[in-house]
Amino acid sequence: RKSSGAVLWLMPNAQTAIYSADYKIVALQKEPMGPLDFANHVLNFAAPALCVGLFLALLAPWALRPAAPRLPWLGQSAVNALAGLAALALGLWFFGNDGKMASYGAMLCACSLAQWAGMRFGH
Repeated sequence: RKSSGAVLWLMPNAQTAIYSADYKIVALQKEPMGPLDFANHVLNFAAPALCVGLFLALLAPWALRPAAPRLPWLGQSAVNALAGLAALALGLWFFGNDGKMASYGAMLCACSLAQWAGMRFGH
């Protein structure tokens, strides 16, 4: 008998023993979100944009050509963070959930573009 291809199908002989009739994963009952939970979710959503915006504003003068920055570092980090938050919000809207690598890539591009524009054209 000839082989039908390079695909090898593994079929275990043993069956999985299920001891309970209620073996499915049941979604937890949803309770209303309190203010501390809401603040935790918002801060965890915004933390990457805030950190990247701050670090970019602090480290960009050393990495880029030492041009005179047009905005102080705190103002530039706020602009970077707002650009990153906008990119994350668009990713949340487009994908329907948070934490996609495409959203984080867009956040990095938006923060970098805001930093470049702030150092070049900022007023």
